Amino acid sequence: MKRVLLNGVPHGVPDAIRKIIEGGAVYDSSCSPEARVYFIDKDGGYYLKKCRAKSLAREAQMSAYFASKGFGARVLDYTTAAEDWLLTERVAGEDCTHADYISDPERLCDTIAELLRTLHDSDTAGCPVPDRMSEYIALAEENYRAGKYDLSLFGDKIDFASADEAYSVLQAGKGALERNTLLHGDYCLPNIMLDNWRFSGFIDVGNGGVGDRHVDIFWGAWTLWYNLKTDKYSHRFLDAYGRDRVDMEKLKIIAAAEVFG
Repeated sequence: MKRVLLNGVPHGVPDAIRKIIEGGAVYDSSCSPEARVYFIDKDGGYYLKKCRAKSLAREAQMSAYFASKGFGARVLDYTTAAEDWLLTERVAGEDCTHADYISDPERLCDTIAELLRTLHDSDTAGCPVPDRMSEYIALAEENYRAGKYDLSLFGDKIDFASADEAYSVLQAGKGALERNTLLHGDYCLPNIMLDNWRFSGFIDVGNGGVGDRHVDIFWGAWTLWYNLKTDKYSHRFLDAYGRDRVDMEKLKIIAAAEVFG
C-alpha cells in the first residue's frame, strides 16, 4: 500500500476519533477517488476512511461483524455528519498484491482459495445484511435500464455479445442464486491481508452479506487473471476452493450481473 506522509491530522476529523489518533504520524494511503484513506502510525496502527455522508454505514456494520468472527479488524468509531469517518485497527501484514505474494502465484492462488472456502463455511447467524442478493440483482437491473454496462471490463473472461444478451442470462438464472453463504462481496487481492503468508484479515467488506457463494468465487478467479496478467490460475483456483461447491452455470449468471456493475 502506498503511503504519503502528511503534516498532521486531516481537517474535519471528529473529536472522538481525533483523541484516539492524536500524536501519531498520518499518511495518505488512498487508492480510490471515492474515498480518502489514512494510515495512522500509533499504537499498532489505525486506518481512517473518509467518504460522503452515510456512505460508510454498511461498511462499518459489516466490518464489525467480520471482526466478531475473527475475519477482520476491530471497528473503533463510525461517525456520520457532513461526511462519514470510519476508524478501524490496522490489520497486520500486507495485502496480496505485495511482491512477496505475487512472486509465488501458485501458493497465492491456493491460499486465497482456501481462505475463501473458510469464509464461506462459516456461520451466517447475526449478519447485518441477511439478503445481499436482492440488492445485488436489483442494482444490475437498474443499471441495465439506465444503459450502464461494460462488456470490456473483464476482457475475454465474459463472453457476451451485447448488454441484452447478458441481461437475458441474468433474468433466466437469477432465481437459482442462493442466500446461504457469508460473502466478502469484493473478493480481490488488495482486500486480503497476509502477514508472512498467515491470514490477518479481510478489508473493504462493505459489499458483503449473505448471498450466493459464486459472487466471491467469480471475483477470486477474476483477481488472479487481472493482477497476475494471466488466466492460467483460474482452474487451479476452483480446484483449491473445491469443485464440489462450484456451479459453472451460476458463475455465468454472476458474470452477467457484473456486466452491469
